[in-house]
Amino acid sequence: MLPEPDTDLCRDLAADLGRAGFTAEALRDAWGAAADDAIARGLRSPAARALGDRGDALAVLGRLLVLGMPQAEASVDHALVRAGAGGLVRLGLAEIDGGEVRPLAVVRPQSYADASGSGQWWIASDLDEAALGGPLPEDHVLGVGGASLTLAGLQLPTPAERALDIGAGCGIQALRARAHVGHVVATDISPRALSFTRLNALLNGIDGVEVRLGSLFEPVVGEQYDRVVSNPPFVITPRVADVPAYEYRDGGMVGDDVVAAFVRGVGAHLAPGGVAQLLGNWETRDGVPGLDRVRGWVESSPVPLDAWVVERESLDPLSYAELWVRDGGTLPGTPGFARLVDAWLDDFAARAVTEVGFGYLLLRRPADGSPTIARYETLHTALAGEGLGAHLAAALEAHDRVSALDDAGLAASVLLVAPDVTEARHHLPGAEDPTVIELRQGGGFGRALGVDPGLAALVGACDGDLPVGVLIDAIADLLEVDAGALRADLLPRVREFLFSGFLRFA
Repeated sequence: MLPEPDTDLCRDLAADLGRAGFTAEALRDAWGAAADDAIARGLRSPAARALGDRGDALAVLGRLLVLGMPQAEASVDHALVRAGAGGLVRLGLAEIDGGEVRPLAVVRPQSYADASGSGQWWIASDLDEAALGGPLPEDHVLGVGGASLTLAGLQLPTPAERALDIGAGCGIQALRARAHVGHVVATDISPRALSFTRLNALLNGIDGVEVRLGSLFEPVVGEQYDRVVSNPPFVITPRVADVPAYEYRDGGMVGDDVVAAFVRGVGAHLAPGGVAQLLGNWETRDGVPGLDRVRGWVESSPVPLDAWVVERESLDPLSYAELWVRDGGTLPGTPGFARLVDAWLDDFAARAVTEVGFGYLLLRRPADGSPTIARYETLHTALAGEGLGAHLAAALEAHDRVSALDDAGLAASVLLVAPDVTEARHHLPGAEDPTVIELRQGGGFGRALGVDPGLAALVGACDGDLPVGVLIDAIADLLEVDAGALRADLLPRVREFLFSGFLRFA
């Protein structure tokens, strides 16, 4: 575990990093885009080669704190005017031996952006495989990876009083939540992880983050929160003695039980109207699709929940096994790789698992106790940027508003087509009418939907001027169809388009 971080020393280190221009953008410029991308793949030599023998503060700190390469003590003292190399030692981030500073952790700049603005943090975490030169220790505290960034971007950018971050790790989700929430409780089973969370909060000058030790909801018995966020240790891991149990990814349960336990237990810790967001895996088992099993977890919650679950990817057992064996630092062709893969395959076979899904869960405790959202969908498209949290918040708001309207109320509403929506029409050669009309959104989940002429005409006419009912009547007259039948056909789809962001209330 790291020593208790000193507030003044963290402030000094932050000032030094800022003075050195220690930002993600500056480092990427220093060693180039290709080398920067290689670091994420565990290759540090291209970045080191690009820096050459540069001795400026940015280069010294880049080697030491990002690439995990020892540096001369005098160079580090010159780069860190206030904290010095000794400050890194007192924070547990480095050691000094014979005039050389050897990193014990990495401190990497991380840019962020959401609907409320952009900024940058410095995030400390354990040395990665490239710096260690081998597999990770089981108590490894992971830095900011792709999954962390995904969940951070999913967080609702709307104000709330209290938030809970379960499985805090290095603390990235707690820091992101604190931007919109008054107080955050961050929990983890790892004392070392909570030390990094505390250090990162102080290093970035963020107050209102409280850390507690424990598994899942044990540290918050009897408490409720407006937001719960979790990148839980959901990786499905064989429960056999010779398979490493990495704390950052393995919850110690069989199969996808850790995600099931979260789903079934989170409702009691949500205040009415509160929202929980998490990443997770789910197995397709004994012929039951993974999303159907997730639905069963939600329906078995003692507290009724709204649920919006998106499966972003699915892997066969072999691909899943290879992914996580490599993630732990055991590479193909090295001793033990095949043995570990076999352990995963045996584990999956024991439960008749044929596929593993990965995705996002948004769960809400309805203020009135009556769930109205039950969406379980597969969206294997690329995400449309940092604004996904804002998109989710807008979808919930639109759902609540449209749910309060009957068909007459919806017909009386004035709507606008979202500014990111485009239309494509495909014609057979020589044909006057299109064979396919497609609407596509540039933001949100980047949905692309085929529509018929009536719905396409309605969406195109929603310019904030006339009510929906008037527009439908006019379209019915144009298409020479019954207006009542067209209303019955289009209004349910208008509700869906409001939720998914193709349309919005004027």
